[in-house]
Amino acid sequence: MSHLTPEQGADHSQPEGMSLPGFDAPPATVQASDKQASDKPAPYRVLARKYRPQSFEDLIGQDAMVQTLSNAFAAGRIPQAWILTGVRGVGKTTTARILARGLNYQPLEGEGGPTVTMPSEGVHCRAIIESRHIDVLEMDAASHTSVDDVRAINEGVRYAPVSARYKVYIIDEVHMLSKSAFNAFLKTLEEPPPHAKFIFATTDIRSVPVTILSRCQRFDLRRVESSVMIAHLAKICGLEGVEIEPEALSLVASAAEGSVRDALSLLDQAIAHGAGKVDGEIVRSMLGLADRARVIDLFEAVMKGDIATALHELRNQYNSGADPASVVADLAEFTHFVTRLKVVPEAASDGAVTEIERVRGQAQTILSMRVLSRAWQMLLKGHREVQDAARPIAAAEMLLVRLAYAADLPTPDEALKMLDQQGGSPGGHALSAPRGSGGGGGGGAAGLAVATRSMPVAAVQPASQPAMRLDRFEDLVALADEKRDLVLKRTLETDIRLVRFEDGVIEFAPAAGASVNLAADLGKKLQEWTGRRWLVAVSSQQGQETLREVSDRETAQVLADVSANRVVRAVLDAFPGARVVDVRDPVAEALAAQGDDDLPLDDSFDFTMLDDDND
Repeated sequence: MSHLTPEQGADHSQPEGMSLPGFDAPPATVQASDKQASDKPAPYRVLARKYRPQSFEDLIGQDAMVQTLSNAFAAGRIPQAWILTGVRGVGKTTTARILARGLNYQPLEGEGGPTVTMPSEGVHCRAIIESRHIDVLEMDAASHTSVDDVRAINEGVRYAPVSARYKVYIIDEVHMLSKSAFNAFLKTLEEPPPHAKFIFATTDIRSVPVTILSRCQRFDLRRVESSVMIAHLAKICGLEGVEIEPEALSLVASAAEGSVRDALSLLDQAIAHGAGKVDGEIVRSMLGLADRARVIDLFEAVMKGDIATALHELRNQYNSGADPASVVADLAEFTHFVTRLKVVPEAASDGAVTEIERVRGQAQTILSMRVLSRAWQMLLKGHREVQDAARPIAAAEMLLVRLAYAADLPTPDEALKMLDQQGGSPGGHALSAPRGSGGGGGGGAAGLAVATRSMPVAAVQPASQPAMRLDRFEDLVALADEKRDLVLKRTLETDIRLVRFEDGVIEFAPAAGASVNLAADLGKKLQEWTGRRWLVAVSSQQGQETLREVSDRETAQVLADVSANRVVRAVLDAFPGARVVDVRDPVAEALAAQGDDDLPLDDSFDFTMLDDDND
């Protein structure tokens, strides 16, 4: 809700030419009083009131409701009651007043009828907008909850309006009425006089009886989208002559969560905090938020398992004034954003997303869905722990420790598979999951994963095994051959289309027919062989050719080159149907057999020829 023309204040001054009976003030005194009144500054009005909408054109984010009302008014299908619902600050009460204005709209020149198009201020408009019209009655149900208050409405509804077209009753927070009050409303609401209309507003539609809802047309006022909110706030800042950075607008819109009133209140506070010039640092300081770039740094450190860097970064943010609970909430929000990017890449085009979030968030989509889902669950549960803890910073640090180490935990089915492969629990000890929901990281299945992971580590990764670097994908294939894991070696050659490879990270697109557990199996083998955890991710990109495809293409090229040789061509012509199937280099074979690097090299080669007629 909003409009971009400041609302005019109510004029309660005495009309010109009138004087109080029995008092004739001297002209000089009157002039002095007028001068003092003009010199007195007008009281400041907060932005939420100054830019309150006065017509349907001023509303933002509620196009569906405006279209429905416009069609209903044009067709003359005007119901006796409406109920407006939505979160706080989206414009329920303001919309009710605009609706009352549209019902009673009468231009200054001539007659009119109910309409949503009000190009100019009519006879009753100013009084309705300022809540002082005699035929538009507003009642706050939070303070008038009894059946007697409803009985007073039932008595007054019988009388025709004094000056307007309709007598309109606006009842705010209608869900606060008592059960008896609702029952007293039923008959009047179902069959009101033709001149009476009811408009209800509520933030808790579930508390309103169905018998009331069935007698009203319901409109759900939506939360205003971030992009629309940012554009709206930017226009208001332009009207107010305030310099504001795009990052600050994004932070205010995000903190408002779709409520225009909340957004304007936060903007008002930010303008006062920044003395007329607002940037992202001012808003973060005001809201106790951490820098988005530093939140992403913290996220990356945790996902890499670099707990020392993560704790250092968290402590620095805390010393800079960031609230630990807010930092955890920001981590959860970024986790959700990365997950959305992984599933719906178009989410990066959201106007509320900053450039740094867009670029670095897309880089984090290499994380598996399992890791992101587990991080989200732990952050969501840990956020409540941080809020309730006596020392929030200590609780946040322990949460990061759990999160960093849990990134390597297997799922319950993987844990059971590990047990099956080892023939039961190691050392002959019984394996049992922790009881209850203790441990902070989740009970039940998660607890089973923790217990299972902690026992077979010695069997999977010996403590004495040194860390190993692999700088090329070919080094990994050679390592699989060295470990005599021929199945994995063949899989690496035939099923992996490489997208990115560096020491500790492998990103690939699986070839057709590849195992669905390829990434998980490869990650386990890499940890076992190299002595550390690798980031193995499946990419949506096409990737390079597999090693087998590259080898087949090179072999085909060699065969084609040999077949084009003049001598070979003559042999092939002498044996119709024959073809070259293999090419060998005698010199290279001799070198490999004798290990002698001093043998002379020449251009001789040997080839195997296959006769299709005489195999």
